[in-house]
Amino acid sequence: MAQKKKTPSKSRKSASSGAKPPSSGARPPAPGTKPRARKPAPRIPAPRPLPPPTTTLQQELRMMAHSGAQSLQSLIVFLAVMVVIAGIGIGAWAIRPVPSYASEEQKAGSPFDATFTAENPSPWFAMKGLKFACVLDYVRASGREPTLIEATDVRFPAGSTGELKPGESATFKCPFRALFGLPPLNEDYGVVQRSQIYFHASYDLPFIGTIRLSHNSVPFLLNTRLLPPRWTSKPEG
Repeated sequence: MAQKKKTPSKSRKSASSGAKPPSSGARPPAPGTKPRARKPAPRIPAPRPLPPPTTTLQQELRMMAHSGAQSLQSLIVFLAVMVVIAGIGIGAWAIRPVPSYASEEQKAGSPFDATFTAENPSPWFAMKGLKFACVLDYVRASGREPTLIEATDVRFPAGSTGELKPGESATFKCPFRALFGLPPLNEDYGVVQRSQIYFHASYDLPFIGTIRLSHNSVPFLLNTRLLPPRWTSKPEG
């Protein structure tokens, strides 16, 4: 008897029919229901900063000494600069032009009508914008307060107005007689001999015309030891 051949029907069925993909384990949501919200992933905390390195006492002392040395050096430099500036200012003030005064001889008339001379003794600087005034400082036993009065008959060198170059001189008068109403005679000698006067000058600072300098002379007294008597500076002491 001939044996019947078995056909691979089962293998054909499995090959012809599509194989289902393996299930992932997640079931699809039922119809009409919302999908569940996923939980956020946990945050990883930021790494903490490392603590500052610890310094020893010796290192701290070295840092303090270095800082103190820098502060002391800055202070020394500042003081040195201030000393230099002060020295320049004192030197410039010492060589500033200062007028010197003298009384011309007067053989007749009142000493209050005397003519005075103002000279610029500075060898370097000129005095510009120069103005003179006379001050009756006091008259003994009169109770009169110090009085300033503008100088009159001011005469500068030819070709200059209100300027004295080094070595030049100007002349002026002090109208003190107008303060007393005295006649132009010698009757005022008693008042003159008891009087003390001085001179006030104002002028521009050299190279900086916007700044004005002022100077008061030493006191002057009528010196009766000279013939004729003249105004001379009051002796010191």
